Amino acid sequence: MESVALDGGIFISEKARDRVASLLSEEGKGDDHFVRVSVVSGGCSGLSYKMEFDNKSRPMDQVFHDKGVKLVTDMKSVLYLFNTMLDYSDGLEGKGFHFINPNASRTCACGESFSV
Repeated sequence: MESVALDGGIFISEKARDRVASLLSEEGKGDDHFVRVSVVSGGCSGLSYKMEFDNKSRPMDQVFHDKGVKLVTDMKSVLYLFNTMLDYSDGLEGKGFHFINPNASRTCACGESFSV
């Protein structure tokens, strides 16, 4: 089965886009790689985010494009991630990627897990 392309859904900030491009370059990954995001069980609030670079499509992948970046998630995770923004912070309070998720009813203090 082919992956499904949808408009909108998961977004990326300009800072996150720039950091993704930098990491892809540093790791020697080509244009065939994309950002795979998903939601897995775990963390102090019950659900955690997972993010990785991938170059293999899976059946029923949900595909989003924003600011020139291909963002891919699985069918189950899209329910939790719809309208979520992937952001990047390089400030004093922590450096790294984080998710701005309007679907989360509660998040933990570290921001790495959530519940709906």
